[in-house]
Amino acid sequence: MVRGPRARPRQRLRIATWNINSLRLRQERLAALVRALEPDVLCLQETKVPDELFPEAVAATIGLPHFARRGMKSYNGVAILSRIPIETVADQPDWCGKGDCRHLAVRLDLPGEEIELHNFYVPAGGDVPDPEENPKFAHKLAFVAEAREHFSKMPALSRTVVVGDLNIAPLENDVWSHRQLLDVVSHTPVETEALTEWREVGFTDAVRHFVPADEKLFTWWSYRNRDWRISDRGRRLDHIWVSDDLTGALERQTVFKDARDWELASDHVPVCVEMTV
Repeated sequence: MVRGPRARPRQRLRIATWNINSLRLRQERLAALVRALEPDVLCLQETKVPDELFPEAVAATIGLPHFARRGMKSYNGVAILSRIPIETVADQPDWCGKGDCRHLAVRLDLPGEEIELHNFYVPAGGDVPDPEENPKFAHKLAFVAEAREHFSKMPALSRTVVVGDLNIAPLENDVWSHRQLLDVVSHTPVETEALTEWREVGFTDAVRHFVPADEKLFTWWSYRNRDWRISDRGRRLDHIWVSDDLTGALERQTVFKDARDWELASDHVPVCVEMTV
């Protein structure tokens, strides 16, 4: 008997992303997040903690014992906590030459074939949407352009996932009012076009894969909105993209809005995508 090639084993993979807005301030919320979403991998942004002070014990406590982090005092910072063994990708770019801890990439050690996972915290960009007047906005545009260029040069973009607080709401229904926010940083045409160009180098928007573009969808609500559910003036700033070869593996998505009601909540809520890979 001639046997064909053995089928590659497949498994469920849930990847969640959350701008935690200070890991040390909100680390006790991680257990509730894990109970609700049961992620295999959790990507955090704005951890605001240098590597030597990273609360390593938290990872094992919540059942995600493998971790990588890249942090600094008081600002920025990204971390990845995983149930699956991970390996940090070597020689990662220093985006815009600033060394400001806004990106972390790992490989997930999955049966059959690994997945490369990139966790991003894109600069917010300040308040003035003019790169000539506002260096923060110029930095944001340069960062997104560099990221697009980086991924466009990959010889074969496959089994790759990009997640994080990308700080841009690209679609009309990713903001509470497209008309009123066209001149507001995070939804200006120059930003939304730049983010779309980055995604189109070979990624699928995994959340919008399930949620039609004509449906409102938000992941962030300002602290200024005292009753955020009633006013619902949100924006979709947090994203999960999968390389186009993984689109068929997508099973479901969750935007965990209840986290916005937690005591000492972040202004962002967790987002999770499940795949069978």
